[in-house]
Amino acid sequence: MNTHPGGEKHSRYLIELSFLAPGSRVLDMGAGDGSTVTLLRKLGYEAVGIDLSPRSADVASGNFLHLPYPEECFDGVISQCSFFVSGDVSGALAEAARVLRPGGKLVFSDVTRDVVQLLSQVRQSGFAVRHLEDLTPAWQEFYLEALWTSQDCTLPTGKAVQYVLFVCERK
Repeated sequence: MNTHPGGEKHSRYLIELSFLAPGSRVLDMGAGDGSTVTLLRKLGYEAVGIDLSPRSADVASGNFLHLPYPEECFDGVISQCSFFVSGDVSGALAEAARVLRPGGKLVFSDVTRDVVQLLSQVRQSGFAVRHLEDLTPAWQEFYLEALWTSQDCTLPTGKAVQYVLFVCERK
């Protein structure tokens, strides 16, 4: 099973939408098993990952709500299925903004109960939204597979859960 909806194909799509050139410095927030970090490196990016429970030597142990990196040191930040489970989406967005250079790109996909609220949080964190896409069917397929195979999966409560993709630019 993939570690996030869409697996590598989805990661490639996020990278493509970022319009970051190979050689750019990219942080994967909530990197887990490091598969996106590995992919970024194969594609020529200088990539690092951080996660509370890293499952790869390519991922540093740490809390992405309190990143151990200086301000404005990354060209891009990518995150897949991590901001919601952090319990502090606004805090995660603020940290992404802090470590991104002006004009840097944040590309993320995650579940949400309220897209309008998430859009507001993104803007309040200092980002301009360049692309927003509803990928709920892909998440539903992923989640059903996780249930079927007894994989651990965090589900937001409520009936109106969506899985959205954002491409943002730091102002």
